[in-house]
Amino acid sequence: MHLMISDAGVEFVIKFCADLATHEPIDDRERESIKVFRELAPLLRAPFDEHSDTTHVTASAIVTGAPGVVLHLHKRLNMWLQPGGHIDAGESIDQAALREAREETGLQLQHFLGLPRFIHLDVHPGPRGHTHLDVRYLLIASNETFAPAEGESKEVKWFAWDQVLDTAEDGARGAILAAHKIINL
Repeated sequence: MHLMISDAGVEFVIKFCADLATHEPIDDRERESIKVFRELAPLLRAPFDEHSDTTHVTASAIVTGAPGVVLHLHKRLNMWLQPGGHIDAGESIDQAALREAREETGLQLQHFLGLPRFIHLDVHPGPRGHTHLDVRYLLIASNETFAPAEGESKEVKWFAWDQVLDTAEDGARGAILAAHKIINL
């Protein structure tokens, strides 16, 4: 039996759909992702529960630091992506982004300016026929040495801002551009 996280996920979706009305998409892909999120997410009984529906909300992060941006070679997808994943029971979405990034990189991380900041949304296919409604946050690393948790990909690298877009998969590029825009304000 799987634990469902209906209350926190439903509450998040209601508030987030309202917040998306004032979010400026970075590109057409994010614009379409916002449209799809606003159509699908309110229909989900337990948006954070990956076992409740093949469509669910996930959390990821663009991790930045002095050397640039962190990507990891996803162990199942074999693609260079930002760290992220599913939301655990009892966890908020911004906590999930932070936990996943810490597990997948081993870096000491915090939310940008100490506050969770949503920067990007991407809807994309996940494994096993799932659809991920991926909410992305901006995290800052206070160190540069990777130590991924056991079972995580050991292929984690820093990429300079001017090189990262050449390596990142299409779905990560918009989030990287959004992070770069915020960091350089």
